[in-house]
Amino acid sequence: MRSSYVITGSEKASILLIALGKDYSAKVLKHLREEEIEQLTIDITNTRMIDAKTKESIIDEFYELCLAQNYISEGGIEYARQVLVSALGSDRAYSLIEKITSSLQFRPFDYLRKADANQILNFIQNENPQTIALIFSYLSPQQSALILGSLPQEQQIEIIEKIANMGSTSPESIKEVERVLEKKFTAIGTEDYTAVGGIQSAVDILNSVDIGTEKRILSNLAETNNELAEEIRRRMFVFDDIVKLDDRSIQRFLKDTDNRDLAIALKGASKEVMKVILSNMSKRQQEMIKDDIECMPPVRLRDVEEAQQKIVNTIRKLEDLGEIIIARNEGDEMFV
Repeated sequence: MRSSYVITGSEKASILLIALGKDYSAKVLKHLREEEIEQLTIDITNTRMIDAKTKESIIDEFYELCLAQNYISEGGIEYARQVLVSALGSDRAYSLIEKITSSLQFRPFDYLRKADANQILNFIQNENPQTIALIFSYLSPQQSALILGSLPQEQQIEIIEKIANMGSTSPESIKEVERVLEKKFTAIGTEDYTAVGGIQSAVDILNSVDIGTEKRILSNLAETNNELAEEIRRRMFVFDDIVKLDDRSIQRFLKDTDNRDLAIALKGASKEVMKVILSNMSKRQQEMIKDDIECMPPVRLRDVEEAQQKIVNTIRKLEDLGEIIIARNEGDEMFV
């Protein structure tokens, strides 16, 4: 039992992870730093008995903190305070707000994330591409995509290239950009260099623009930096994204896929991908693929990845030919 002493924050976190179960806990751990994972692992290992009352109290506390954080995101600290006072009473509300604000770090360009895309466009369109690339790295991919599509074509290419090649930006540099834009922010909260941009950031943005803009940017980028253009193309649709395809598109790419490549690719596939692919085959095909996988000797990870990439390349080729459609984001509407 743990009721005889005060439970530390790390111990509470470990108890919460135990209560969530291994699947959800694994998803949470992906977002933590290595030293945090190490400490939680130690605490989880040392946890033996948790009484129901303690577990319930920790889950309730976590839920309330999430609720408070959500209210802050929606309308700011004062709004969150008012809502929580009405829901939980003043003592509990102020305690929650204090916990969050004591560790809350404000990201640069926060005011832009709440602004209209047209307002942002008017605000930044005369800035140099490097500045715009930095701002895009802090906006959501959807916001950046809307703005990017409204910029001159030659500027679009330069911005995507700068985002993809961006490494780390010092807090001083970010503050300088903020001064140029005549905006003041709360202290960044850390003197460490902040990783922004990078190829994945460029990929996320291009995945959110319309297909015409995407093709035009990548085509023009290939003329000046073909290696970067190919790397971006390679990342824009990955094997696990097959679960996002409609049945007709899955059935279409399966026609052009070698059964051996498919069996090797599925050897290292997630249950979700395996399920959606097999569900789009005849029973006879399903049995053949399952037999191939079961009879297959151990396969190197490199071979699995190569087979999966072949299938991804087939899907991208079919999309270019207009034979299948890859939804660019969750907001895409599909009409059959």
